[in-house]
Amino acid sequence: MKWTIFFTTLGMMAGLNVPLKSFATDAERQAGVATRGAEVMPFSLKATTHIFTKSENGGSQQVIAKSPSDSGQTQLIRKHLREIQKQFQRGDFSGPARTHGTDMPGLAQLSAAKPGQISIAYKDIKGGGKLTFHSDDPNLVSSIHAWFDAQLSDHGADAMDGHMHHHQGMTPP
Repeated sequence: MKWTIFFTTLGMMAGLNVPLKSFATDAERQAGVATRGAEVMPFSLKATTHIFTKSENGGSQQVIAKSPSDSGQTQLIRKHLREIQKQFQRGDFSGPARTHGTDMPGLAQLSAAKPGQISIAYKDIKGGGKLTFHSDDPNLVSSIHAWFDAQLSDHGADAMDGHMHHHQGMTPP
């Protein structure tokens, strides 16, 4: 208790207005996600970037190799995304559940969607692959967005918001 107060006070004195303990918790969660992710994803999280871009009817998830010349990572990304596209279309979101936990925001709703309520398309892109999620159901769109937000948080420095990527003067691949 004393240490929590100390770190909270120290964080506020540093002008963060956020308890430092939350950073440790986030870092611990991200480390756990990275460890479990290595069991689910064949590519290296550190050698790739996940880009999540929300849209009015869903959004897209891109995974690209950080090094454009890393053809090994690119092939692993493409193979994995093709496989999970098929799983997701069957309502099988067990990979994200193993990586992020079954209580991951949006995951239960996505898993419970009836066939055809969410379309999921795959496309090869420069340096990796892209999944595009589309639904006409506003509740499922909200679930996709919540799921993207949770992944952004859980993947930390290895993920980015596609809108921010685009607004920084870069066009997502």
